[in-house]
Amino acid sequence: MNNFLLLLYPRLQSFKHRARSSITKEAIKPAILSFIGIIFWSGIFFIFYRVLAYFQGIEILGDFLAAKLLSMVFLVFFSILIFSNIITSLSTYFLSDDLQLIFSFPVSLGEIFLTKMVETTFNSSWMVLLFGLPIFLAYGIIYHAPLIFYGLCFVVFIPFLIIASCIGVFISMILVNFFPARRTRDILFLLSILFIVFLYLLFRFLKPETLVNPENFANLIDYFTALKTFSSPLLPSFWATEALFPFLHSNQEKDIGFYILMLWSTGLSLLVIGNWLASRIYFNGWSKSQESRKLRLSRSSFFNHTIDIITRPFSPSTRVIIEKELKTFFRDTTQWSQLLLLLSLVIVYIYNFKVLPLEKSPIPSFYLQNLFSFLNLGLAGFVLSAIAVRFVFPAVSVEGQAFWLIKTSPLSLKRFLWSKFWMSLIPLLILAQILTVVTNYLLKVTDFMMGLSMVTIFFMTFSITSLGIGMGAIYPRFKHGNTAEISSGFGGLMYMIYAIGLIALTIVLEARPVYILFMHQFRKLSIPMWFYLEITVAIFLILLINFAAIIFPIRYGLKHLDSMENIE
Repeated sequence: MNNFLLLLYPRLQSFKHRARSSITKEAIKPAILSFIGIIFWSGIFFIFYRVLAYFQGIEILGDFLAAKLLSMVFLVFFSILIFSNIITSLSTYFLSDDLQLIFSFPVSLGEIFLTKMVETTFNSSWMVLLFGLPIFLAYGIIYHAPLIFYGLCFVVFIPFLIIASCIGVFISMILVNFFPARRTRDILFLLSILFIVFLYLLFRFLKPETLVNPENFANLIDYFTALKTFSSPLLPSFWATEALFPFLHSNQEKDIGFYILMLWSTGLSLLVIGNWLASRIYFNGWSKSQESRKLRLSRSSFFNHTIDIITRPFSPSTRVIIEKELKTFFRDTTQWSQLLLLLSLVIVYIYNFKVLPLEKSPIPSFYLQNLFSFLNLGLAGFVLSAIAVRFVFPAVSVEGQAFWLIKTSPLSLKRFLWSKFWMSLIPLLILAQILTVVTNYLLKVTDFMMGLSMVTIFFMTFSITSLGIGMGAIYPRFKHGNTAEISSGFGGLMYMIYAIGLIALTIVLEARPVYILFMHQFRKLSIPMWFYLEITVAIFLILLINFAAIIFPIRYGLKHLDSMENIE
């Protein structure tokens, strides 16, 4: 245990140092973060509060639907956590820079395993906890839960996180040992395929589209049976739901203890199994990961010719940076493998729109199609932000200790940052247009809505990318064990909050003009003259906000890098 605490001590000190330095350098930063965080959490809380309040008004079914919603939340969290832990554990257990030093210490593999388990769990779970807190708060307020309920949430969530982390770590350990290290790309490609299949099966397992078609069910019993397919008694998400919801609904604790014991016993058992597994295969897998591998792709003539075509429109100095970024990206399997997994999420995202039964809704399909298309702008922007926080935000920090070479070179930092911007913008822009066009095509929206969506997401992509590069320069982490740590810090959180705020502001400015336009079209009324003035003002404000979001983040990031005297 002493060795475990000693191994964990540097990470705790590093976290403490970053927190203390952020307070001493800018005393206002914690206040700003707290204020923005409260607004962000309030939005999640408000959505779940309204949904649960609506469920409360439904006799007989209300509590049942609230329980199923909680079960779905836990199931989604569980699936996200497993694959997040697979990706994070590949970095922390096998590719982290401190492992060579740690393996030279007189400590057991089990102690190293537990230390890295804590690090992996924190890096992969903090975002889920951030999203989860306002959800459980909404449940507690709606059901007038006592204070002990909130303590029970942590008692349930801790083993829930441990179980997901252990499963993710086991999968990465087994695959790294099963395949040669030179075939790491094959391992991660297999993981991406498994991820796509898993998400598809999970989505079909939930079958949400059937629940909005009452005519599909012969009677109420069939409807309840369909709702029960959202959960399985073998899943930890089911145990977590059964441990919390009965306490809310009836305050009867007869089964709560059983399900809490199920969670804790499973979590602790998996830690014991992981300790045993690590003692047998962990060091062998790490040794394989240190082997050199053939760089077939980045040295192939086709790859180099493709890069030459892509970078031809740019200046020579920008071309050099983009070429370096592309080659480094494809050589680092931990980077492009995450991209494959994120793209699999995009496939499932698009599939969601395919199965929406809009034609069977009592609301006119014309109205719903364009409403969903408008809401899709916000969802697509969130997807882009989630991808950008993984790939765009760390773009400056990945230079590591070599950043001082760039700072002292003839290449200006302004050229350096804008080269990073263009390198990140192009793939995000392509992805954004694919998301928008394909989903709108599936929704069969009007030409106006298609054009508005494409133009809006075009400007939002510029802003999201610039925010990522600029805030990555404002909050750099040049000293990091692996790239997964960069986006999980204070800067990554601030970036997500600002990006979501920018997306929300853009959507809000467009909402009223779009609503007025479609309501007049729906009612076949002539459009008043004042509407054109209002939409002109809205467009001007949107362009102004996005232009500011493109220019100022990189400008402030440039000033911060210029003023840096040492690499942190």
